[in-house]
Amino acid sequence: MNDNINQNAGNAKDDNIEHIRQPKSKTPLIAAVIILAIAIIVLMNSMVITKENEYTLIKQFGKVERIIKSPGLSFRIPFIQTTDTLPKTMLLYDLTESDVITQDKKSMVVDSYVLWRIDDPLKFTQTLTNITNAEGRINTIVYNSMKNIISSMSQSDVISSRDGALSQSIMANIGNSVDQYGISFVTVETKHLDLPSDNKSAVYERMISERNNIAASYTADGESEAKKIRTKTDNEIVVSVSEAEAEAEKIIAEGEAEYMKILSGIYNTAERAELYTFVRALDAAKKSMKGEKTLILSADSPLAEIFNKVE
Repeated sequence: MNDNINQNAGNAKDDNIEHIRQPKSKTPLIAAVIILAIAIIVLMNSMVITKENEYTLIKQFGKVERIIKSPGLSFRIPFIQTTDTLPKTMLLYDLTESDVITQDKKSMVVDSYVLWRIDDPLKFTQTLTNITNAEGRINTIVYNSMKNIISSMSQSDVISSRDGALSQSIMANIGNSVDQYGISFVTVETKHLDLPSDNKSAVYERMISERNNIAASYTADGESEAKKIRTKTDNEIVVSVSEAEAEAEKIIAEGEAEYMKILSGIYNTAERAELYTFVRALDAAKKSMKGEKTLILSADSPLAEIFNKVE
């Protein structure tokens, strides 16, 4: 009987043990789910997506290990390596409006902006760290360059250079000094370049007066030069006319001499000379008797003698 009791007790104990062991059959499934979740988390933390308009910096313990410049999917060591991004596009920094002094000690108000970009993300990170620090450095560089350029120009030259010459001078003054930061300037432009409101009217009036004086000087120089040209031209005309008249008189004298020579050759006999005298007398009479006129000649007139000789 004791043996039966012991056997029943043993069977009950085995049943209890079986009931206790049944829940442990789900352990492999739970472990698999946990491992899968961890794998997904690790995978998600390993993936790095780089956009087209940015650089991706892979850092390990704060140090840049590599830089991804091409867009696409890449990987990093999770929980050890971290990522940071920098813009690849052109950036705009608007400088605060500031006062500058020209070479002739005149105050001007300048409001400008800078278009810039990051060319070397590694050098940029090592020197400037982030965009905020970069903008602070850009502000200092551009303002100092602008101040140096404008301080070497007169106020009127600064105003007249607003068509782009001032921007070119500032860019030339900056040169490649920003290359050490891994950045480059596309352009430096002035949005607003004007005089302080308290002395703007006075300066404009003075500039107008100066321009009028310059215009009057140019006009006077032009009139003086025109007078010289007219005087020179008049003298040349007088000389030319005098030479022409002298040449004409010379030609007339030569013609008359040739004419007399011809006449002397034609009328070299007494008969021809008498005929010539008669013809000349007729010509003279013809000229004097134009119109309804009467020619009265004295008896001793050479013309009357010619007519009297005619039989």
